[in-house]
Amino acid sequence: MAAFYGRAVGLKTHIWANNTRSALLLAGFPVLMALMLYGAQLILMGLGFIEGTGRGLDADMARAAGMLGWTLPAAAVISAIWFAIAYVGNQAMIDAMTGARKVERRDEPQLYNLLENLSISRGMRTPTLRIIEDPSLNAYASGLHEGRYSVTVTRGLMHSLTRDEMEAVLAHELTHVINKDVRTMVIASIFAGIISVIAEMVFRGLFYGRAGGNRNNKNAGPLILIGLAIAAVGFGLAILIRLSLSRTREYVADAGSVELTKNPDAMISALRKVSGRSKLEAPDEVRGMFLENRPDGAGLEGLFSTHPPIEKRIAALVRYAGGRDLPPADRIDTAVPAT
Repeated sequence: MAAFYGRAVGLKTHIWANNTRSALLLAGFPVLMALMLYGAQLILMGLGFIEGTGRGLDADMARAAGMLGWTLPAAAVISAIWFAIAYVGNQAMIDAMTGARKVERRDEPQLYNLLENLSISRGMRTPTLRIIEDPSLNAYASGLHEGRYSVTVTRGLMHSLTRDEMEAVLAHELTHVINKDVRTMVIASIFAGIISVIAEMVFRGLFYGRAGGNRNNKNAGPLILIGLAIAAVGFGLAILIRLSLSRTREYVADAGSVELTKNPDAMISALRKVSGRSKLEAPDEVRGMFLENRPDGAGLEGLFSTHPPIEKRIAALVRYAGGRDLPPADRIDTAVPAT
């Protein structure tokens, strides 16, 4: 399907872009971590937990930079251990955060058949099906490689969508798998989690640790301010990276859904039903993978959303895929019918 989401951006181009982003993310993470560590060391020096040079501000900053020679390798080892744990157990972690559970064909035969038929049409192995017993309307794909991919939907989505709408949503999530979006987002979530831990340590040390430090450093004020500024920049960059990986992929996944189902109206109708009913409790890093994750408010809150507005997604489906923005179809049955 070449007409959707601009003539210059195709699905293969997006897959290539995701692979590039994954590589850049891996390459950029050590830089971000060094930035955060340097800021943390300046703050700790300002608070007196790390001994200063007793000279000027430049000397103290140089001493903190020199400490990266051993703190950065130590942090890298800890991060590598965490990444290995997350790589092996990422699905279990996501399941614990969202309450998802694995289901087999015998548990949800109609829903499983829809997912299996879509997978067969693309010549790929059927991802594991998971369900969240929650009335919200949402879904997401997860996993890092073939044989470990999953598609998860909420019970509310199953009860609210028609067969065609559910097929469109499953095709949307399957496109995330095909495009390797899921791998990129899981890696981004793991790295963002590490950066968040470092940031939390910085601010906890600032607000709760001052009583235990040596307050004799005459450069304490400037060191703390510079350290906070550096840590804030690093944390902000980590957030921006995560957001930049999220928004474009939703448009392309909508395109992939239409490519698989040849039914743009079903995707539009599904998005209309999901709008305003998608709230599902989970950490920010996981919500970036959801079908929909827009805040209720507008303004700055909307600027930092991981997803484009549903109105814009529908407008793209109408403009590029020939869809019609009709009122959502009513759900008559209580289970997705078999194909």
